[in-house]
Amino acid sequence: MKDILDVHIHTTASGHAYSTFGECIAAAKAKGLELIGIADHAPNVPGSIHPFYFMNFKVIPRDAYGIKIAMGSELNIIDYSGSTDLPAKILKRIDYGIASLHKECIEIGSVAENTAAIIGAMRNPHVVIIGHPDNPLFPVDLDAIARAAKDNGVLLEVNNTSYLPKGPRAGSAENAKIMLAACKKYGTKVVMGSDAHIDLDVGNHTLSQKVLADNNFPAELVVNSSVEKFFECVKYRKSLAP
Repeated sequence: MKDILDVHIHTTASGHAYSTFGECIAAAKAKGLELIGIADHAPNVPGSIHPFYFMNFKVIPRDAYGIKIAMGSELNIIDYSGSTDLPAKILKRIDYGIASLHKECIEIGSVAENTAAIIGAMRNPHVVIIGHPDNPLFPVDLDAIARAAKDNGVLLEVNNTSYLPKGPRAGSAENAKIMLAACKKYGTKVVMGSDAHIDLDVGNHTLSQKVLADNNFPAELVVNSSVEKFFECVKYRKSLAP
């Protein structure tokens, strides 16, 4: 499977990652990526950066260093309505948002509550990706989420870090079977993300690729094969903003 982009990468700005912006770009170039997406954690994650960080992305060229660059944020879903922790005036300044459930930022709810939180986040036009939706810590109706993602033009993430044998989201690979089956049923697009917190992991989708292969997932529904496919999703979602 062609894989030329990684849009879930954290730098030292996230507070618990260990490589700089420049180090991550260098790693992406060395691995032959055509697009790197920096998605540092929004402020509600302990130790993360001040909101002003996300307002100054205008100083970063999007086509520099010999690679395309997208500047986003991994937003925290903070209630069961799907609210996130950056206001609209800042979200308009970033290239894309990944909305995720993190236990540090929201109480673990029921299946209905967690599902409502994720689907609610999809109504935010600056949210392009739902991060690690197959995380067993937050039980959800994956069929409903896949259907809603298709209806809203949102990408569901196949998160490489989630599938680490001793990683923070054990059991995600089993949930991925359910999620990917639903995505095939509805024609929902997905994106592989490394969720790198160090430059060594930039572009590392080895486990995500295995999960997709094990579930016979169609390559045409994976946007990592084309920079244009990713930006088409971004353009559509941003077009919904008032």
